[in-house]
Amino acid sequence: MPSFGDRLLAERNRLSLSQPAMAEAGLVTMRSQRNYEKGERFPDAAYLAAIAKVGVDVRYIVTGQREGPAPEVFSADERELIALFRAAPLAVKAAAIGALQGGSTPRPKIQKQMNVSVGTNHGQMAEKIINKKP
Repeated sequence: MPSFGDRLLAERNRLSLSQPAMAEAGLVTMRSQRNYEKGERFPDAAYLAAIAKVGVDVRYIVTGQREGPAPEVFSADERELIALFRAAPLAVKAAAIGALQGGSTPRPKIQKQMNVSVGTNHGQMAEKIINKKP
């Protein structure tokens, strides 16, 4: 079974995070991150809780076991969106949800109408509405 440090490194690679980015996510120095990955030191719970927020499978790092679906990996944009959403007032959250729902709902197909009018020299008029599908 891989060591704690090997599993930590594997998770960092799975998430495509650099060592500095992982250290920043865990609120530790680069030296601490390096020591954790080498197995020379072990992190505290605050570090594990912080890296879990960026999608690290902490259970796997600690126990070597993965159960259930793999943790969802969020891009930097998605993490920022979640952070902003959590900090927003309720009215802003409602507006954001509405905007996202409106932007992701398929638009109904609109039929185009064409009015055709035909006249004669004798003043008679005929009109027809023609519906064309897009």
